[in-house]
Amino acid sequence: MPSKKELQAILQNRYGINKNISQPLDTEDCEQLLATLQSQPSAVKLVDSYASKNSELGKNNRYYGQLRSNAEKKLKKIQSEYQELEVQIAMVEKAKANLSERKQIITKETAALEADVKRLTAEKLHLNSKVQTLTTQNDELFEANAQLKKDNKELKNIVDHIRLRLARDTKMLLQYEDSEIRKALIRLFRWTLG
Repeated sequence: MPSKKELQAILQNRYGINKNISQPLDTEDCEQLLATLQSQPSAVKLVDSYASKNSELGKNNRYYGQLRSNAEKKLKKIQSEYQELEVQIAMVEKAKANLSERKQIITKETAALEADVKRLTAEKLHLNSKVQTLTTQNDELFEANAQLKKDNKELKNIVDHIRLRLARDTKMLLQYEDSEIRKALIRLFRWTLG
């Protein structure tokens, strides 16, 4: 008497009945099925039809299994890309926050620099005004100094002229004989000469 495995092998080789289909059958059931198939040609047709359909279903299962496997792989890839995008978005958001912070700092610094520029411009205008005033005063002082030099020169000429005249007049007075007048004039002459 053949074993169940041998009977399953015969069913698969002769009639195309897959071992997975005959697996729930016990040895006795496998023998009866084999006897029925050998005696009943219509049962063989039915089994062929089932085997064909089983084969077709197996192909469909493989095809849809591959599609499912590909879809799962794509899903995993998309999920991975999604997570990477989430990380990148978080980094971009952080960079955006940093840039916004930096923009506020630069805006404040710009405002402070503009205020400094305005203050320095006003100070420059004030200093330019002072420079113009000092230049005008300096010009006036140069003119006054030139006038004073001219006046000093004229005064020196007048004083020299007076001394000369006084010396000449004194010399004429000294020619007189009175010694007291002469002594007084000499003292006066010395005093005027310094």
